[in-house]
Amino acid sequence: MPPAENEVQRGTPKMPALEPGIKLDAGDKLIIERLNRIEGLLQSSLANQAALCPLSSASPTTSNDTNNGGDDALVKTSSPLAMPVRTSVVGLASWANPPTSISTMPKVHTTPALHLLQWPLIRDLVAGPYDPHTLLQLEMAREPLRMRAPGVLDLSNATTYIKAFFQRVNIWYACVNPYTWSRYYSTAISLGFREGPESCLVLLVLALGCASQYGSISSVPPDNEAPGLAYFSAAWGLLPLVIMRNSVLAAQCIILTSAYLFYLVRPLEAWTLLSNASLKLQLLFGNTSRVPLQWKELSVRVYWNALLYESDLLAELDLPHSGIVHFEELVDLPGGFEEDDEEDDEVEDERGEIAPETEHIGHDELWYFLAEIALRRLLNRVSHMVYQKDSPLTLGSLGPIVSELDFQLSQWYESLPQPIQFPLSHTPVSNSVQTVLRLRYFACRTIIYRPYILAVFQNEHASSDPVVKECCRRCLEATMRQLENITSHREGHLPYLWQGALSMVSQTLLIMGATMSPALSVLLPPADQVDGIISSVVAEVGTYSHLAPSLKLSAEIIRDAERRRQICLKSTGRRA
Repeated sequence: MPPAENEVQRGTPKMPALEPGIKLDAGDKLIIERLNRIEGLLQSSLANQAALCPLSSASPTTSNDTNNGGDDALVKTSSPLAMPVRTSVVGLASWANPPTSISTMPKVHTTPALHLLQWPLIRDLVAGPYDPHTLLQLEMAREPLRMRAPGVLDLSNATTYIKAFFQRVNIWYACVNPYTWSRYYSTAISLGFREGPESCLVLLVLALGCASQYGSISSVPPDNEAPGLAYFSAAWGLLPLVIMRNSVLAAQCIILTSAYLFYLVRPLEAWTLLSNASLKLQLLFGNTSRVPLQWKELSVRVYWNALLYESDLLAELDLPHSGIVHFEELVDLPGGFEEDDEEDDEVEDERGEIAPETEHIGHDELWYFLAEIALRRLLNRVSHMVYQKDSPLTLGSLGPIVSELDFQLSQWYESLPQPIQFPLSHTPVSNSVQTVLRLRYFACRTIIYRPYILAVFQNEHASSDPVVKECCRRCLEATMRQLENITSHREGHLPYLWQGALSMVSQTLLIMGATMSPALSVLLPPADQVDGIISSVVAEVGTYSHLAPSLKLSAEIIRDAERRRQICLKSTGRRA
């Protein structure tokens, strides 16, 4: 079906109900305008609250509850229970004079999954002390990726893999222009895929397209070669010369290389390449004349990919920051690739097959990418405002921050275009984009409210405060929503398997700890339902254990924690 032209004037109050796959034009600008509006709300609102809400035990009503369950507003009182330094927020001085950007990951924070192992109740479920740096140490000691010497490339399924890339992969990264694709393909064919960034790019597209045909890599037998690895190996051989270039095309190749390494569950190798792309982009953006006009849109998309995936890694691993965040306020949000008006001649490859034609490849879809940029920045704000190691706080001083962040999450959801706006109810969705966004949404809501769970873990009496109890309920509900259909996480396995697995582990540890708390256990579903969900997570993460040493340890931790939890519950007479 040809892309529908949808001329939406800037400022139109409602997005039209378009079907997924439709190319965005003026509607794109509306989405960007909405996202920019959301970006501005937090800065102004936090500054206003700083003037109105002194540090005290008063906790404001939590605004705009994003749950459709009809929650009542919270009461405005809260106990002055002190929180530990380990879970702290930026003080009010930082609210009034915010850091350069509060939408980037702080350098020292307590967001990672393994930090929960230091919490009361949860630490009783683990055998030994696990340092938050353990996962990084395991990945650093990992055996290098072994690849066979590239042989003769099998291009018999090239058309299938390229179409698969634009249908199933580019939607996550939005960094390959479907309208100029045939030029790259033609150049790669003319060079015999032996040299040049164009050849490298095409090989990476083939690798990722092939990978997308086989579902989650967790289902591939460990002894089998990963789908697409032959194309990736060929691209890897070209990468050293590509890396030496300081161009947008070179950075694009590096981003796609990182994407395939994420698929292989090689997070540290992906970070190494992302850092290289970051340095190139910083060099290019250092002077506006360094990026030719025809490369500007691609440079913007490559930039946001680098920032998004670096943020994902920094959320779990204590890695050096590349410095790419310094350009965050200067780089535009993605707009749209211009359609290529030139007629591209059909090009035969060395097997005599016709190269794929541009108009049959796919459309430039930005909805998911724009939504993910906004949500990732909100997640980073949460880390800045709630999990940055700075100073102790009371539950009262936490209240305004949580209220504002919850409001921001609500605004993000309400601004989603209809085709990707998932239902907040338990209604299943078949659209992979909606599934992934819903999981990311509930993950964000969980970490917004998670400090209240820690407060009750430390002092059961804290739950007698209705504000604390309601915030704990919201946190646990969001946590359960992420785990109730654990196989839905597979929808995002191509870009997010490693990140998603660690998210499952942290949410499961939170639920395990809550079952050990008399005050929190009553906020959970029936015990047999909770047990079933925990068992499904243990089994699911266990299927990932062969993919990475960090995931193997994570699988062992929750498996052993569940065994100890059952023993503890039986010993206290809470289980038969």
